[in-house]
Amino acid sequence: MSRAPSLCGVILAAGESTRMGTDKALLPWPPVPEGQPSRGTFLSAAIESLSKVSAMVIVVGGKNASRIAPFVFASGASLAENQQPERGQFSSLQIGLQEVLNHGRDAAIVTLVDRPPVHAKTIQHLCREFCSALERGKWAVIPEITGKHGHPIVVGREMIEKFLKAPATSSARDIEHLYVAQIGYVSVEDPAVAVNINTPDEYAALGAATPFAFGP
Repeated sequence: MSRAPSLCGVILAAGESTRMGTDKALLPWPPVPEGQPSRGTFLSAAIESLSKVSAMVIVVGGKNASRIAPFVFASGASLAENQQPERGQFSSLQIGLQEVLNHGRDAAIVTLVDRPPVHAKTIQHLCREFCSALERGKWAVIPEITGKHGHPIVVGREMIEKFLKAPATSSARDIEHLYVAQIGYVSVEDPAVAVNINTPDEYAALGAATPFAFGP
């Protein structure tokens, strides 16, 4: 699939990972036995995944910005810093989307860092559906599997502007509910769209699963 010239990748990675006890962005992916070198991290895998459809990927960091910066730059992405990550994930989303507009892009594919990457064919499918949805007057597409909504989401300029104009105390779900008629929900068969990892036990369970169930 050719790159969409106006599409920009956004990865939200500013969380403090308090329940995990270590920065989730830098967890090895695929998981490896303790003491063995890792081929990559959740962060590098996410950057690689979004780079398949966008020449520009922006990672939003928080207090971990200096720690993740070498990994961001080594993967060819850009780093934006949320100076007040305690305001919550929505504030990081607003920072990332403002950077999208600042760089002259008018659409974004957005994901969270605390998860394995989805399959490349899933991202390609979402981007195709987004282009089709725009022609039907939609502003965004969101993947769903077994009734659950997930990531990455693809948003156009109209939805980006709604996110940016909302109070920082909002959530992405609040905005989704307000403009549900402008959103296309795309059924996928990729379990990774609805996975997120918050605790060591969840990460261990993910490692015990078949790695090939997720990406690339």
